[in-house]
Amino acid sequence: MNLFELQPGAPRKAPKRKGRGHGSGNGKTAGKGHKGQNARAGGGVRPGFEGGQMPLYRRIPKRGFNNYEFAKVYAEVKLSDLECFDNGMVITAAILKDAGIIKKILDGIVILGNGSLTRKLTVQAVRFTKTAAEKIEAAGGKAEVV
Repeated sequence: MNLFELQPGAPRKAPKRKGRGHGSGNGKTAGKGHKGQNARAGGGVRPGFEGGQMPLYRRIPKRGFNNYEFAKVYAEVKLSDLECFDNGMVITAAILKDAGIIKKILDGIVILGNGSLTRKLTVQAVRFTKTAAEKIEAAGGKAEVV
């Protein structure tokens, strides 16, 4: 890119200045109307509020099973992220956390087959996708389920 190829950016629209005189179209009450809950500072109601009537989300019966509380949550690691390690290393959850590849170990590590791997590594994880295990073994490493 050269200096003469630069183009000006898209123009930025100025924000509406509320309460700055009636000539602006948004003066006096600043678009809030006269009095009432929504006209007050900090006024308004939460989402789903129906004026004191029992809201829809509480009127409808709660049925069925939700696995949210019991579901396992894994920290996902792409195969291409393991490229930063040296040949012959044993990769564990603690090593991945120290390297900054994952933030939390959660219920374990799952290795995804995204990207490619050229290093010979022994990877220890709770789960591997089929492609990830194939690529690790193709590179001469081992995929160990912990």
